[in-house]
Amino acid sequence: MNPLANHRRALACAATVISAGLLLTACGGDKGNDAKSSAATDVKNADAKTSNVTITITDKDCAPTPATVPAGAVKFKVTNKDSAKVTEAELLDGGKMLGEKENLTPGLSGDFSLTLTAGTYQVYCPGAGTDKTAFKVTGAAAHSWKDDPALVAATQSYAAWIDGQVKQEVAATDAFTAAVKAGKLDEAKLLYGKARIFYERIEPTAEIWGDLDGRIDGRADDAATPADFTGFHRIEQALWQTKSLAGTAKLADQLSADTHDLYSKVRTVEYQPAEIANGATDLVNEIQSSKITGEEERYSHIDLLDFEGNLAGADEAVNALLPVLKTKDPALVATLTERHQQTADALAKYVSKPGYEQTGYVDYRTVTAAQRRTLSQTVNAYAEAVSKIAGKIA
Repeated sequence: MNPLANHRRALACAATVISAGLLLTACGGDKGNDAKSSAATDVKNADAKTSNVTITITDKDCAPTPATVPAGAVKFKVTNKDSAKVTEAELLDGGKMLGEKENLTPGLSGDFSLTLTAGTYQVYCPGAGTDKTAFKVTGAAAHSWKDDPALVAATQSYAAWIDGQVKQEVAATDAFTAAVKAGKLDEAKLLYGKARIFYERIEPTAEIWGDLDGRIDGRADDAATPADFTGFHRIEQALWQTKSLAGTAKLADQLSADTHDLYSKVRTVEYQPAEIANGATDLVNEIQSSKITGEEERYSHIDLLDFEGNLAGADEAVNALLPVLKTKDPALVATLTERHQQTADALAKYVSKPGYEQTGYVDYRTVTAAQRRTLSQTVNAYAEAVSKIAGKIA
């Protein structure tokens, strides 16, 4: 079912993807070396101090408190006090997003963790009166995640996987846009999902460049004007709602160009462990916020394929960090494994071959409200466990 089931790579400690590419299995290894690694990590953690920063979202702004912290691990707790129009906060570095907490309606809160070096950053809350506020990091951290070879190996492995996925995204999108430009509506429908799943796997990386992600993956209600509605979902609308590809050639050209641009950009990214963990959390939350609701693929209804893509992307991120996490919190690893399997089992109930539009799944419109609630509860439990990873390895 999942192409990731055939994907294997060497890590400091083996992490295996099984059960249709979706089950996390904790790995064994040299217990003596594990103990030494754990002891060394404990010493570093004793020396390190995590700075806690509060971000309160209001219609006015989302200014951080404190506004200056020392270099090192930083945990951002984000709370939406009372704003109906501002629902997320991001940390930007020169226009690139490092971390975020989104989909926070009034009264909700969440957090994300990062390891930051000295410099001036921005806390960004789209839609607020003052949407950007300076955030400063000073000095130098006593220790860095780069001191831990296992974390370095995890980031390198994850970066290589992302590069490979985006390369396949480029090829799949070029095939899709070629069919669109040729006016082959039925063929384009089948190729749409084949391109979408790659994007859903790497979405947190794509979101680093907000404008680019918006052009590729924005929905109709994200666009300021009809002309700003472009990318996958604009063409999706033409394929399934208007049932005509007239006038979509320019949109196809832009989508192809933007995807190639994304590939050139991701090859320059250096990931840090906390970013990878935050990305996993975002992907699982993405399932909850837009796949289970049916909001994302509102014209094609291939939401279950997107669900698989988000889960596979989160799976890769967690597996990359699993060897390190096993030495820090074995109990969390056990919880992650159990809840991940529950999520995989919940999704497997809707597998169909070849499935609706050859996606491998049923038409999402056939999934009842009660079944969606069950999916939601299962995903929410897994998201809660995944959200704890960043704090353990930051």
